[in-house]
Amino acid sequence: MDHNPHDDRKIADERRSLLGLAVMALIVGATTGCVGAIFRILLSHADRLRDAMIAWAHGHAVWGFLIVVGACAVATMVAAWMVRQFAPHASGSGIPHVEAVLHEEIPPAPFVLVPVKFLGGLLAIGSGLALGREGPTVQMGAGIAVFAARVCRLCRADSRVLLAAGAGAGLATAFNAPIAGLVFVLEELVHRIEQRVAIAALAALTTAIPVARLLHGDAPDFQILPLSYPSFESAPLFLALGGIAGVLAVAYNRALLSTIAVRDRFGQLSVELRAGLIGACVGIAAWFVPELVGGGDQITQRALIADEGMAILGLAFLFRFGLGALSYAAGTPGGLFAPLLVLGAQSGLLFGEACRLAFPALALQPQAFALVGMAAFFTGVVRAPVTGIILVAEMTGNVTMLLPMLGACFMAMLLPMLLGNEPIYESLREHTLRLERQIRQR
Repeated sequence: MDHNPHDDRKIADERRSLLGLAVMALIVGATTGCVGAIFRILLSHADRLRDAMIAWAHGHAVWGFLIVVGACAVATMVAAWMVRQFAPHASGSGIPHVEAVLHEEIPPAPFVLVPVKFLGGLLAIGSGLALGREGPTVQMGAGIAVFAARVCRLCRADSRVLLAAGAGAGLATAFNAPIAGLVFVLEELVHRIEQRVAIAALAALTTAIPVARLLHGDAPDFQILPLSYPSFESAPLFLALGGIAGVLAVAYNRALLSTIAVRDRFGQLSVELRAGLIGACVGIAAWFVPELVGGGDQITQRALIADEGMAILGLAFLFRFGLGALSYAAGTPGGLFAPLLVLGAQSGLLFGEACRLAFPALALQPQAFALVGMAAFFTGVVRAPVTGIILVAEMTGNVTMLLPMLGACFMAMLLPMLLGNEPIYESLREHTLRLERQIRQR
C-alpha cells in the first residue's frame, strides 16, 4: 500500500490540536479552581455574617425582625434583578443550561454570565436560600471555558470539549471532589465516554483542585466517625432505604417543578418582586431557625454524626424539603446538589435510627444510613448514580459503605423510572429551552 502524506499531516494536525486543547484545559481548570475557591470562601463569610446579623437582631425585637426579613428580601431581589438585566441564563442551577449548550440546543451565553452568577449566587445563598454552590461553580467553569475558546478561536468541537472540562472542574472545586468532577462530565453532561472530553477534563481537574485546595484547604467537606463494614443481615435495610429515597426523590422533583409552575402563574408580578417575596419568607424562617437556612453543609454534618433527635430531625427534613423547592423558585443563581445531600442525610439518619430501635441485635450505626441516604437521594433526583456514590465517598473520605450505596442507589434509580418520573435536569432543561425562545422573541 502506498504511503499517503496527507494522512500523516492529518494525524499530526490532530495531535497538535489535542495538545493545544490539553494546555487550554489546564489554564481553564486553574482559573475555575481559583474562582470557585474564592466563591466558596466568600459564601462561608456570608453565612457567618448572616448568623451574626440574626444574633444581633434578636436583641432589638420588632426592628431586628424587620431588618432580617428586609435584608434577605433585598438581597434576593438584587440577585434576581442582576439575572434578568444582564444574564437570564444565570438563574437557577445552571447545569441544565450547560447541558443544553453541550447538546447544541442553544448557543453559549456571553461572558457576563460569570460575574452575574458569582455575585448573584453570593447574594442569594448568603441571604439564606436553600441553594448549593455547585451549580454556580459548574456554570462559571463552563463560562470561563467558553471565553477561553472564543479568545483562542477553537473550532466548535473543541469548544464543546473545553466547556465540558470547565464544568467538571467547577463541580470538583465546589465539593473538593476531583474524581466526581470527572465522572459528572462523562455520566451527566455528555452521557458517554469520549477520549478528548476525558483528556480535557483530566487536565482541567489537574490544575483546578490544587489551586482550590491552596486557597480553601484539602480536608474532606464532611467528617464522619469510622464505620464498620455492614453485615449481610443489614443489606435488605439499605435496599429499603434506597426505595424510600427513590419515592422521596419523585416527590421532591414534583414539588420543585410545581413550585416553579406556581411562580410562573404570577406573571403579572415582576421577577424581582416574586424573588423578594420568597427572600422575605426565607428571612422569616432565618429569624426563627437560623441553623436550618442556607446551603446546608452544617445540617449535613450534624446528620453524619447523628447529633439530632428523631422528632427534631423529622421536622427539619420537612422544613428543608419545602424550603429547597421554594428557594429554587426565586430564579436566582443557586444549585441543587448541596440541598439534595442535606435531605438525603436527614432521611437516611431518620431511617437508620428507626432501624436501630427496631433491630437492636444488628448493632446498626445510624450515621451509616445517613451517608448512604445522601447518595441514594441524589441518585433518585438526578439519576447519576456513579457521580452520587463517588461524590459522597470523596466528600466524607469514607469508602466503607460503597456496597450498601450501590444497592440503595439501584433502588433509588429503579423506582422513579418505573413511576415515569424524569431526572430533574431533564425537566429543568426544557424550562431553559423555553427561556431561550423567550429571549429570542424580545
